[in-house]
Amino acid sequence: MSLTNNDVQLYYEVTGSGIPVVFVHEFAGEHASWAKQVEYFSEKYQAITYNARGYPPSDVPESEKSYSQDIAVQDILSILDELNIEKAHIIGLSMGGYATLLFGIQFPERCLSITIAGVGYGSTKDRSNFEKDAEHVANRILQEGIEKFGDVYTVSATRVQLQNKDRKAWEEFKRLFQNSSSLGHANTMLGVQRNRPSILSLEKEMKAINIPALIITGDEDEPCLEPSIFMKRCIPTSGLFIVPNTGHTVNLEEPDLFNQMIEKFLNQVEDDSWPSRDPRSWSKSALLPDEEENE
Repeated sequence: MSLTNNDVQLYYEVTGSGIPVVFVHEFAGEHASWAKQVEYFSEKYQAITYNARGYPPSDVPESEKSYSQDIAVQDILSILDELNIEKAHIIGLSMGGYATLLFGIQFPERCLSITIAGVGYGSTKDRSNFEKDAEHVANRILQEGIEKFGDVYTVSATRVQLQNKDRKAWEEFKRLFQNSSSLGHANTMLGVQRNRPSILSLEKEMKAINIPALIITGDEDEPCLEPSIFMKRCIPTSGLFIVPNTGHTVNLEEPDLFNQMIEKFLNQVEDDSWPSRDPRSWSKSALLPDEEENE
């Protein structure tokens, strides 16, 4: 199925029925990257996946101006509107996790919860090297083509873990990446990745989040470790799950653990037992003696 948002058609799939859960894929992924999550959650939920713009069979706009972080957030909104969904659980990985976080900030009334996995790459005080790297990657993709570039990208320091753990899953991950659009990935790298805000710049916005949030990162996903801890400290309604011996593609490397942790989170959200860490909700009796003295 497909929908049109600002003259761009987005491909999406709906599996199962129940409370809606939207999965938002990463830069090197697509809707099929969530196959093990769809299989697991569609038994109880309405599982929704889609391909971002630039990822066939969604349209691949030729202009870089058709790609941005704000547009990626609007594309999530268009999915909910197309399916007449008032609220959903939104789950995103990496690039999709960024969009999920910003969607939760901008449209909290449309979220039952947000899950932010593998987010934070490029969140440094000096972003000049990150921006140069993004431009370098985009140029390589255009010059070499996505297939050749994929030989290197899929065994990077934070992705080789999947190859080591599950060769078959890694080969499928690589196949999907290499069969995608060079132009779409280059424009996504420039329009979305390079220009997205640093997690460090969103402190005020994250502290205002009042919807349940789960943050997930692999402990070998070095660029995302500190940003994940920063998010945990900022988002008052968040929990942090660090997956051991795991890199960036956490949902592919440890699908069973990933699914179980998210299911537990969703269950707690739905029975209203997910704890809030909003300091305004803490009682005086919960403070330690030395904290009381410092009041």
